[in-house]
Amino acid sequence: MTDIIKEQILAVRATGLTNMFDTLAVQRIANDMNFYELVIFIEEHRKEYVHFILTGESIL
Repeated sequence: MTDIIKEQILAVRATGLTNMFDTLAVQRIANDMNFYELVIFIEEHRKEYVHFILTGESIL
């Protein structure tokens, strides 16, 4: 997980618009914010995304 992805996750979380475990809503908000890297990352690395939401750490 890159620093850009982490920043985008935190930016979506800061909006307070959705539960961060609702990945479809997170992807929609990320798309609206032009965070296309995050949209693709969630699609391809859902397990790593959820791990980051739960722990604040990325999987190596």
